[in-house]
This record gives sequence, C-alpha cells and structure tokens, in this order.
Amino acid sequence: MMRSSRARLGRVAVVLALSSCAWGGDARAQAARQAAAAPALASDRPAVTVAPAAGQDGDRPPAGMGTVAVDARSLRVALNVAWTLLAAFLALSVKAGFALVETGLIRAKNVAHTMAMNFGIYAIGMLGFWACGFALMFGGHGPFPTFDGADVLDAMGSITLFGRTWDLIGSRGFFLGGGAAEAGVLAAFVFQAVLLDTAATIPTGAMAERWKFSAFVAYGFAASMLIYPVYGCWVWGKGWLSDLGGMFGLGSGVVDFAGSSVVHMTGGVMALAGSWVLGPRIGKYGRGGAANAIPGHNVPMVALGTLFLAFGWFGFNAGRGFDATDLRIASIATCTLLATAAGCLAALLTMWSIFGKPDPTMGCNGLLAGAVAISASCAYVSPIGAAVIGGIAGVLVVGSILAVDKYLKVDDPVGAISVHGVCGAFGCLAVGLFATGEYGANTNGVALAPIGFFHGGGFGQLGAQAVGVLVNILWVMPVSLLVFGLIGQTIGNRVSARAEIEGLDVPEMGVLGYVDEDTYAVQTAGQDFLATFGPGVPAKGTPKSGLGDKRG
Repeated sequence: MMRSSRARLGRVAVVLALSSCAWGGDARAQAARQAAAAPALASDRPAVTVAPAAGQDGDRPPAGMGTVAVDARSLRVALNVAWTLLAAFLALSVKAGFALVETGLIRAKNVAHTMAMNFGIYAIGMLGFWACGFALMFGGHGPFPTFDGADVLDAMGSITLFGRTWDLIGSRGFFLGGGAAEAGVLAAFVFQAVLLDTAATIPTGAMAERWKFSAFVAYGFAASMLIYPVYGCWVWGKGWLSDLGGMFGLGSGVVDFAGSSVVHMTGGVMALAGSWVLGPRIGKYGRGGAANAIPGHNVPMVALGTLFLAFGWFGFNAGRGFDATDLRIASIATCTLLATAAGCLAALLTMWSIFGKPDPTMGCNGLLAGAVAISASCAYVSPIGAAVIGGIAGVLVVGSILAVDKYLKVDDPVGAISVHGVCGAFGCLAVGLFATGEYGANTNGVALAPIGFFHGGGFGQLGAQAVGVLVNILWVMPVSLLVFGLIGQTIGNRVSARAEIEGLDVPEMGVLGYVDEDTYAVQTAGQDFLATFGPGVPAKGTPKSGLGDKRG
C-alpha cells in the first residue's frame, strides 16, 4: 500500500513539474515581449541589474529575462516620505502622554480644564504653524535633501552686519502656498508640526490649575506663529546659529538633532515665563514662604502617560533625519532607550537617597528628563555616552524641581520647567561634550562631524552649543514675558480666586471632569419619585420624569 501511495505521489509531482515549466516558459515569453515593447529608460536614471543566479551559465542573465530597471532615486524618496510620516504619527502619541501625565499630577477638580488645554493646543498650534510658523521657520531652508524636492522654500530674510550675512527668518510657504504643497515639503511640515505641538504643550502643565482658558488660546497662537518658529529657524531652518561653524569656526554650528533646545528648552522657558507671571496656586506657599505639597490625584495615570511618551519619543528621535535608509536610526533608537532608562533609575535612586523613598512620579520625570536630554545628541553619541547623559539628567531634574520650588518660588505642578527647560539646556550642551565625531559630516555645511570635548574636540562645538542655549533664553524669555504681559492687560491671564478654589472644570469649561454624583435637580427628582411611588420597582405606567406626577 505504501508503494502504491508513493507511486501516486510521484505521478502528481511529475504533472506539477511539467505544468510549472510550461507556465514559466509562457511567463518568460510574455516578459520578453513586454521588455521589447517598453520604451528605453532615460540614461540619467540609475538602474539595478539582476545578476544571474548561482549555477547558471557564465555571467549572462537567463534567456528572456533581460535587465530589470528600477528608478532607485524615486524609490528612496518614497521610502523617506513614508518613513517620515510614520515617525510623525508615532510621535503624535506623545499627545496622549502629555495629557495623561499633566492631568494625573493635578487635582481632580481641574482635570477637564487641563485635558482641554492638551487637546486644544493641538488645534491652535497646528493651524498657527500652518498659517505662519512653518514659513518663518523653514521658508529659507531650501529643499530637504532626503526628499529630492524642488527648491520652493527659497526666501530668507537676512541682514549684513560686521561684514557677515546673518540669516534671521524665512518668508516662503505661508499657508503652505507658493509651491510648498509638494510631497517632501508636506511630509516635513507634518513632522515639524508635531514637534511644535510638543513645545507649545509644555506650559500647559507648568501653568495648570490657575490659567484662564481664553488666555491659553491667545498664547497658543503666539507660540506657534512667532516664539517657536523664530528660534527654530536659527537652528533648523538654515539660520545664523547653524552658521556659527562656517562663520566663526565653532564646531559645526549649533547642532540639535531632535530638539533638546529647539523644542524642549523653548517650551520650558515659555513655561517659566508664564508661571512667573501667573504666580503660585493659592495655598502653595505658607505665610513664611515654605512650600506646601499639593499632590496629584492619579499616579497610575501619570505612569501610563509616561510610557506613552517613551513610546512616541522613538518617533521623534529616529524620524528626525527624514531618512529611512540611514542605518544610524538603529543607534539613535538604542541611545534613546538607554538614556530614558538611565534617567528613570537615577531619579528614583536620588529621591531614595534624599527622602528615604523612591517617588514613582519623580521616576517618571526622570525618564522624561533622559528623553529630553538625549534628543539633541542621539545621533552623535555612543550608547555609553547616552546612558551617562540620561543618568545626569535624572539627577539634575530632581535637584532642579526642588530648587525651583524652594528657592525660585515658581509654582510648577508637573515639573515641566525642570524636565524640559533645564534638561533641554543640558541636552544641548551634551552635544559639545559627548559627540564622538563618527557621524554627521557636512552638518550645517561643515566637513567634519560634530565632536565633543571628551572626545578630543576641544571647546569649539561646546562653545557653539553654549551660544545656542544663551540665545534661546535671550529670545524666548523676553518675548514670552511680552506676550503674557499683553494678554494680561487685555483679557487677563489668571482665573478668579473663587474659580481656582472651587475648581476650574465648571467655571472655565462648563463640565465636570469626574462626576461622582447626580446633579441637584436629578437628586431632587429622585427624592420626589420615592415620596410619590415608593422604593419598589417602578410600574410600567410610572412617568419617566419621576417629578411627582400622579399615576393615572
């Protein structure tokens, strides 16, 4: 029986083999006809030739197979656009992370207000950046090399001073017009809009529980249309800070791969200015000036939000190069992972050593501090350097939060000033300390890759980074104070004392974030129902209103 089965299987195999050969011959003949009918490729388009498989005669391709030509450049551009958009979508998950972290760290009576600011800045920031911010930031950038697009962002406002040209602000691409609706530009816009949204979100945590919502709306437009784009142009938009290497020999100019200074420090300085203008929450400081703890209402929400942020950060850092084919993204992701882990552990250990207990909320801030600090240097440092940067940030954020609270007397409910402002500044400086010089040749037009002090680079790159930090403060702080001052003189920045004490959800938003019991009207109706119909199961004809109508 087994021999009979084997014979049948053998016959089936022979039939299949013959059918395959016949189909293959037809397919090769059809491919040959299509190749003969196809027009010749342009000579300037790169082609990929399929080599003969092992065991075939000589170096000739199989008969009828011909040469397969592929437009490699178009394929690479398509991959880069797809990767950039995917990274932007991944990075957008930090929106949920910020909302959860900030809401968990404030009191339950203000959760609807804080959530509203977190998704409100999405709408305000995106529209403001589309209308004006992107043009100011990238209007003179020129084409993005990895997208191989047209040179439509070609207008830079400059001044000549001391015999040098200082590029200040872009002026092309308002409302994505003037030819800017091109695939590469649009992909860059989507990614950069997510980064802008991150920067503009940061003050919503530091200024929570006493900020008037109408004032927040006005701030959102100012941040997305002026404050953030101008400094961003100077570093990322081919502005004068990026030219410090070519003009003065300061390393590669200011280098910030994924936003320690451009995104996070800018947001942190705006948060510092706004918190100082608003003043502390009622009850935060006693009569003698001692700080009182005001705990958040939901630690699990904070932890979940932190994990969302850690997830989305890989999109920020790995996607910032706009290049799906650059294998450096593996190192960038590794450095991001190690820095966040080191920051979290360092913050927990620091709190444990100071207070005898590892505060989980401070561990969350430590993880975020590591993420912020590594953003500028994630492409330029080794994994060991990334772990060191994250560990330093974890210790730094604890000390900074305590100092801001105790000595500056600036009330920051979520620690945003320290996480983003202080650790953003440190992250920018870390490029000048830890960059290995192995990656980033031709950054900002400088032939040599950025190399930090600890790898023999001297003070050149560190000096450029220090200038970047100083200029960020000198631009963002006074302009933010001016914006908050104008808002205060017109619509006012702070809610009333009654609204703050009772909670901002109903006075500012008109809804409760958490509903623990029915409204007074519904409770009264219930009592009337019980008095009229009793506590039993309502009869079928019982009025649905329950307002005391007689059964009839």
